[in-house]
Amino acid sequence: MDTRQVLARFASERQALALMDHPGIAHVFEAGETEAGRPYFAMEYVPGAPITEFADRERLSLRDRLDLFLQACDAIQHAHQKGVIHRDIKPSNVLVARRDGAAAVRVIDFGTAKATGEERGHAVSLTREGTIIGTAGYMSPEQLGAVVVPVDTRSDIYALGVLLYELLTGELPVDRTRLSTASWLETLQLLLEDPVPPAIRVSRDNSME
Repeated sequence: MDTRQVLARFASERQALALMDHPGIAHVFEAGETEAGRPYFAMEYVPGAPITEFADRERLSLRDRLDLFLQACDAIQHAHQKGVIHRDIKPSNVLVARRDGAAAVRVIDFGTAKATGEERGHAVSLTREGTIIGTAGYMSPEQLGAVVVPVDTRSDIYALGVLLYELLTGELPVDRTRLSTASWLETLQLLLEDPVPPAIRVSRDNSME
C-alpha cells in the first residue's frame, strides 16, 4: 500500500463500492485512513466459490446456471446505473454461496472499476493510455486496444457473454492453452477467430464421453 498507484486503486474501489447498494454486490461498511495515513475499508465478508466452480460442483441444471447468470447480470446492471463499469468480470469475481438454501451471487473486486460519469471526478478513472487492465480471455477488444474506442458498459456486456459461454460449456470461447502463452498481438488474433457455438461445443464434448 505504499505506492501512489496502489493507493489510487484502493480509492477507486472504495468510491465505486460506496456508490452501489445491491444484494448482489459486496457492501462496504466503513472506510477511511489510519493515523499513519494508510487507507482501510471494512467490507462484507463474501463466502462462496467462483460461479463456474459452484455450478459444476453442485451439478446444476441449465436452468439453474442461467438463473445464476441472470443474478450476475442484475448486479452489473445496478453498477452501470450508478455509472460504474466493472471491467474485470470473470468467475473468480462472481462468487456463489447458498443462503437459506438458495444459491446467491455476489460480485466482488471493483478495483479496476471506472466511473462513467464526469461528475465522479478522475479518482476512479485510472487507466492511462497504453495500459491494459483486466484478465485476458474475458477482456473486450477495446480493453485490449484492438479498436480505438472508449471503454464503456459494453465491455462488461462482452465479459458477461464470455462468462455465460464458460458457464454453459466449461471452456472459454478462445483456446485456453493458446491463450496462456499468447502475446498481446496473438491474443488479439485469437479474439478475431469465430468461437464454436456453445450448443455445438456441448454436443461435441458429450459425444466424446
